[in-house]
Amino acid sequence: MLTVNKILPQGQGLAPVLLKRAATIELDWDVRQKSRFDTTDSQGRHLGVFLPRGTVVRGGDVLVTEAGDMVRVLAAPQPVLVITPCAEHGSPFDLVRAAYHLGNRHVQIELRPEHLKIEPDHVLVDMLRAMHLTVREASEAFEPEGGAYAAGGYGHTHDHGHSTEVNPPHGAPGHVHGPGCGHSHVHDPAPAPASRGKPIGIAIKSEAAPHVHGPGCGHDHGDGHGHQH
Repeated sequence: MLTVNKILPQGQGLAPVLLKRAATIELDWDVRQKSRFDTTDSQGRHLGVFLPRGTVVRGGDVLVTEAGDMVRVLAAPQPVLVITPCAEHGSPFDLVRAAYHLGNRHVQIELRPEHLKIEPDHVLVDMLRAMHLTVREASEAFEPEGGAYAAGGYGHTHDHGHSTEVNPPHGAPGHVHGPGCGHSHVHDPAPAPASRGKPIGIAIKSEAAPHVHGPGCGHDHGDGHGHQH
């Protein structure tokens, strides 16, 4: 048995002639979503696949054995349901609604601009047809959407080059300040505002507090004190 412990998503970095010459294996989604499985390639060799846990194998990926042999993965046709808008009165927005309701049920979905694809489920067929969508049975490869944070998500294997961009020198157009920009960001303190002349002091007379009658107020509170109540 040959042991496989490495995967090259979509055969990145390999020359087309090498991909063409490589042995192949045809696997359905039930197997490809596992990180450990046994299979037999097109040359009749028994393969034991041991990939990091959580790894999903996609059609077009290349598996590499410990001996350096390459095996190209083909997504095998399997029973699926193809969902499209009603030809008479439907719209592409109907697919958005369908994807929303299927996602609420944690259904794995292959998303395409013109259709959705799911694994067979008669309960979901009834729901989708009640939403005026067209559902047909087919035997096709199934490549459901990966999670938003999944590495190597389906259909998104190109390199954005974020880590290879070069920050122009300080002062040059396009320079971005931040970690690694190559110069100090310690700036001199801002100058004090200029004086506008000698300040003028203006005495403000405080208003006397209103008198309150009571002990210690300093005058007689007998019956004849003459205050009006």
